[in-house]
Amino acid sequence: MPEWEKRFRAPRVSLPDWAEDAPDRSLYVSNVTGTFELYAWDRVTGEHRQVTDRPNGTTDGVLTPDGEEIWWFSDTDGDEFGVWMRQPFKGGDDEPAVPGLAPSFPAGLTIGRDGSAVIGRSTDEDGTTIHLCRPGQEPVEIYRHRESAGVADLSHDGTLLVVEHTEHGDAMHSALRVMRPDGTTVAELDDSEGGTKELGLSALGFAPVPDDSRLLIAHQRTGRWEPMIWEPLTGDTTELAIDLPGDVSADWYPDGSALLVSHSHQARSDLWRYDLADRTLTRVETPPGSVSDATVRPVAQAAQGTEGPGGADGTGVSVEYLWSSAAQPPQVRSVAGDVVLDPPGMTAPPSVAVEDAWVEGPGGTIHALVQKPEGEGPFPTVFDVHGGPTHHDSDAFAGQPAAWIDHGFAVVRVNYRGSTGYGRAWTDALKHRVGLIELEDIAAVREWAVDSGLADPSRLVLGGGSWGGYLTLLGLGTQPEAWAVGLAAVPVADYVTAYHDEMEALKSLDRTLLGGSPEEVPERYEVSSPLTYVDDVRAPVFISAGVNDPRCPIRQVENYVQRLERRGAPHEVYRYDAGHGSLVVEERIKQLRLEIDFALRHLPDPAPAARG
Repeated sequence: MPEWEKRFRAPRVSLPDWAEDAPDRSLYVSNVTGTFELYAWDRVTGEHRQVTDRPNGTTDGVLTPDGEEIWWFSDTDGDEFGVWMRQPFKGGDDEPAVPGLAPSFPAGLTIGRDGSAVIGRSTDEDGTTIHLCRPGQEPVEIYRHRESAGVADLSHDGTLLVVEHTEHGDAMHSALRVMRPDGTTVAELDDSEGGTKELGLSALGFAPVPDDSRLLIAHQRTGRWEPMIWEPLTGDTTELAIDLPGDVSADWYPDGSALLVSHSHQARSDLWRYDLADRTLTRVETPPGSVSDATVRPVAQAAQGTEGPGGADGTGVSVEYLWSSAAQPPQVRSVAGDVVLDPPGMTAPPSVAVEDAWVEGPGGTIHALVQKPEGEGPFPTVFDVHGGPTHHDSDAFAGQPAAWIDHGFAVVRVNYRGSTGYGRAWTDALKHRVGLIELEDIAAVREWAVDSGLADPSRLVLGGGSWGGYLTLLGLGTQPEAWAVGLAAVPVADYVTAYHDEMEALKSLDRTLLGGSPEEVPERYEVSSPLTYVDDVRAPVFISAGVNDPRCPIRQVENYVQRLERRGAPHEVYRYDAGHGSLVVEERIKQLRLEIDFALRHLPDPAPAARG
């Protein structure tokens, strides 16, 4: 078996989530069967049990606070449209969690200690609705709005609910509303001031202790994401003196006395403890690389791996985190030094470390991550473009770039304007010139890669998935001479049709990015749509698309493909029975194998070396 396939087939696990009042009961996601599914883990008995078993996989699930039930979201073949199901933690039959609610796109879920649940729903017909669901009673609608919104959290006693919403029409900068379970408003916090300022808020969670209404939130007031405590009953806010560069998020320690700070800077991340009483910041030791998820779990003092100061209930805590680097595969670790959860089977082979490249671009300094195969350049080079667009590539393990390196390619990943992790202004810069400014940054890094001797200018591949697939198609049309091959997975290809067919929450995002709907600002959709430039595409292009995709729907992909076919442009299309990507390991391997084969067949031979 090739090394690159082993990286996909090696079993992986997510960071286990734990029940708030039964922290020895955990829920995690794993691909150990070849499909990503939910698993229950009883840490007292050591038993692991597969919870879901569906042909196209399952990843969305939560534990009830008492750990007695698992709620999981059931859609149809990846279409993201469905209902919440529930199953006993120890096993048993699945049943609809709330029979009175019709299928929808999910918009958040939180479950209270009294058995009630608050469920967010999104549909084309209704926009966002939120429902209070008490055991044995019919669901009660407590919120409705056309714009996107989502359920964030319930307070410990279940008397307060926080909702993130974009009623002001800016889907990139949410406001917060704290409500009673009956839907009455307790407090509002809106840094956007009704959509007039590009400042967002995010709810990180209520304090996890009784009789405490403090709400941990994230704000952008200083030009980056950082945490703050809001007391919605009084309106008081407490900004935290966390002197770290880059974006900062946080979660509560179980007794509410401290925060576990997640710090992201220049494509790496690490952890810190922030003590709320004396406002001190202490590093939590983790290896260099990326911590993609972390939690502080209460444990009995006698339990192995107990770390850190005890909680108010006489227990200690275990700081657990999911770590990887570009060179080393992911592990679930504990600060005590333990591997918390090690899946059975083979371990993924390592890859090569990333190098940083800083390139001056039209909007400022661009950060790119570079990985190279053995030997001397210039190399055939894949520009692997991340999705999102509000996301960023990091020094974390990823099977796809590692596979290209195994085949002799260099890989360049660009954190273009629109990426997170480099300040609010960098993220917000893409609005209204959607797609075009990202490609300006990619072009600047491409020029650097060629000039530096890294990349062979005649053997450049542009590829990516989702928003990365969109930028690929747009780049092939607007920079036709630059690229030898294009590889677009689940892309936006025809922006107008995509808008009309996509899920409602993404319509809100597109109106924010482009300043309105296609009917209101048709010229902006035209200039940002790959379909506009399809007749200029010269590079052979490979497109893969899920036929059930609600984010980049299949009809708009077919419109683009028909235009390629009409003029006999070299292309191949692979359609598969899933949604926005696949949760089946063999399907992921198949798609990457097709992409690599397509590139190798269509790239020109390397130019002969010049004679000395």
